[in-house]
Amino acid sequence: MQLKLHGLSLFWCMAKYNITEKKEKEAVYRTLVSPKLMDELKEKILNIIVMQKKYKDKDYSAKRLAEDLGTNTRYVSAVVNVRFHMNYASFINKYRIEEAMSILVDKRYQDLRMEEVSDMVGFANRQSFYAAFYKIMNMTPRDYRIQHFQQHPSQAAKKGRKSKS
Repeated sequence: MQLKLHGLSLFWCMAKYNITEKKEKEAVYRTLVSPKLMDELKEKILNIIVMQKKYKDKDYSAKRLAEDLGTNTRYVSAVVNVRFHMNYASFINKYRIEEAMSILVDKRYQDLRMEEVSDMVGFANRQSFYAAFYKIMNMTPRDYRIQHFQQHPSQAAKKGRKSKS
């Protein structure tokens, strides 16, 4: 009886506040791109974004990528969503954060400020860098640097050499 009342109460609240249950919807344009074309575009996207390091370009948008591929942004979006399971911004930020992680633990870059690291990997500003880094790593770039710098293999090898002399 209580369950029924609770269910009615929930229904009443949903109706009162015009709340609808979120339904998973499939974007129609995703089904318009054939699997073969998706595979071709996926390889071309990886080549441009990763191999050519376009993720470092602050101004490299999905629109510019689509132009470089000779297609449209809906196709780019569909491929990134279906083949990489994320949106374009998350896809780009993933590679930016991976590179930032390498820079943050590299002794050659230990004196760089976070703004400089952010700029090197393609973020428009420090705030977006911190937000993206935290979203992916669940810690700030500064905390990552502190936590991982001493553990980096290049640092361990140097420590080992110093202690022998």
